[in-house]
Amino acid sequence: MPKYTKPRKTWQYSNEFKVKAVQLSLIEGVQVKEVAATLDIHPFMLSRWRKEYREGKIVADK
Repeated sequence: MPKYTKPRKTWQYSNEFKVKAVQLSLIEGVQVKEVAATLDIHPFMLSRWRKEYREGKIVADK
């Protein structure tokens, strides 16, 4: 098995981006996978953000 010398790159998204993505996915008739594909993120990540938004963990900056 090869050794990996460099850690994987993980993207960090701002709360503003997360809130916009969630708000787009909450529009009637729009599917989560469509929004995720448009924003180039995984649908599971968007679903997790939606859950965190409902729980109040993600809040829009004022």
